[in-house]
Amino acid sequence: MRPMKQAVYSSRTADKFVVRLPEGMRERIADVARNHHRSMNSEIIARLEQSLFQEGALDDDLSMRLDSPELSLHERELLQRFRQLSRRQQNALIALIAHDAEMAAEAEAS
Repeated sequence: MRPMKQAVYSSRTADKFVVRLPEGMRERIADVARNHHRSMNSEIIARLEQSLFQEGALDDDLSMRLDSPELSLHERELLQRFRQLSRRQQNALIALIAHDAEMAAEAEAS
């Protein structure tokens, strides 16, 4: 395993960017973030990182984020283990989790 780089992220040093969201998206993000026990900002960052990582646009930059104060201990452990998986295994795990979440949402709606 390669050594981790020291993160230099904090809310004071982070780049800030204003995003205009379509109507209703803010509430949906807030709901999802609450379900994941994260702030809206953390939820948005996690989803952007995952999307960029899957496209290959992020690689080593993510290793600096493991000690981000935004992550809980369990999130750090999951992230570390996730990164040890092959790309195929990562995609399969994401698909499985997404399917499980859809099934749970359908069960709640019933």
